[in-house]
Amino acid sequence: MEEITTFGKSGHTIGKLHLFDGVTDPDVEAMLAPCTVLRIAADEELPNMHGTEACVYVVLRGALINFLVVDNTQQRRTDKILPGESIGELSVLDEAVPSNTMTALEETDLLIIPSRLMWKLIDEVDGVARNLLRQLSFRLRAANAQLRRREKVGEFYRQLSMIDGLTSLYNRAWMNDRLPAMVEDAHIAARPLSLIMIDLDYFKKFNDEYGHVGGDNALRIAAGVLSAALRPSDFAIRYGGEELTVILPDSDEIAGKMVAQRLCERMRKAIVFEDMHKPLPHITASFGVATLDAQHGAEDLITRADAALYRAKEAGRNQVSF
Repeated sequence: MEEITTFGKSGHTIGKLHLFDGVTDPDVEAMLAPCTVLRIAADEELPNMHGTEACVYVVLRGALINFLVVDNTQQRRTDKILPGESIGELSVLDEAVPSNTMTALEETDLLIIPSRLMWKLIDEVDGVARNLLRQLSFRLRAANAQLRRREKVGEFYRQLSMIDGLTSLYNRAWMNDRLPAMVEDAHIAARPLSLIMIDLDYFKKFNDEYGHVGGDNALRIAAGVLSAALRPSDFAIRYGGEELTVILPDSDEIAGKMVAQRLCERMRKAIVFEDMHKPLPHITASFGVATLDAQHGAEDLITRADAALYRAKEAGRNQVSF
C-alpha cells in the first residue's frame, strides 16, 4: 500500500461521494484537499493509518469487503463498499477504533478522513450530518433485515433438527422440548392429555429376516399408520429405534384407549410387502396408554405409559394395555 496523493491533487470531486451528496459549500473541497489518498492492492488488508484515531474511509476507485471481528475471529460479511461509499462512520461517532477489518477486492484508492475533520464537517457543513444519518439508517435497516433472515433460517434448521429423517415424525428431542410445556398447559387449563407408547412387535426378528432396508420400510409404514389416523392437533413421535409415541391433547382416558385400539387395528392391516407374498398382518405393535393426572408431570406420564406398554408385551403383544 502507498500514499499516492492528496484529495486536492487526485482529480476527484465531492460530487460522487455519498457523504457529500447535495453539498454545494465550496469550502468542503478545501477542507478535504490535504487529506491522504491511499492505494492498496487487491486482497490487501487496510490498517489504521492514523494510530489510535478513528477515520472514515471513502472509496474513490475499486472496492472493499468488510470483515467483522468477533472473539478474535474474522467473520466475512457479504456487503461491499463500492466507489462513492464509505465505512468507519460509527467508529468516528463513538470515538473508538473499529473492530472491523477491511480488505480490497481489487486495487483500490481510498480517501482518508480523520475523526477530527469528520466532526468539523458534521458541525459546519449543511447536509453532511443529514447524509451521514441517511447512510446509518440504511445500514441499520439492512442489518435488521439480515438478522431477520438469519433468525428465520436458524428456526428452520432448529425445526429440521427435531424431525426424524427416516419416518418424518417428530423425534425424541422435539418431545423432550415440547411435552413438559403441553403438560403444564394441560394442568393450568385443567384439560386432559393422554400419551401412547408404541413398540413394533419382534422388530429385531423382522430386521434379521428381511434386512435393515425392510426394517426401515416397516418403520416408515408404521409412521404412516399413525399420521393417517390422528387428528391435526395430535402428535406422532419416533421415540427411538422401533419405539413410537403419540401425544393426544384434550383426550381423556377413554379417548386415549379408543385411539390406541384404532391404531392397533390399523397396524395389523398395514401392508409392508406390496406383492403380498406374506399374509397380513405384516407388522403388529404393542400399545401402552397413560392419561395425565393433576399430581404428576411429563416424566411420570411417560413412565406410566411405558409400564402399560410392558404389560401389553407381557400379555402377548399386538394389543393395548392401560
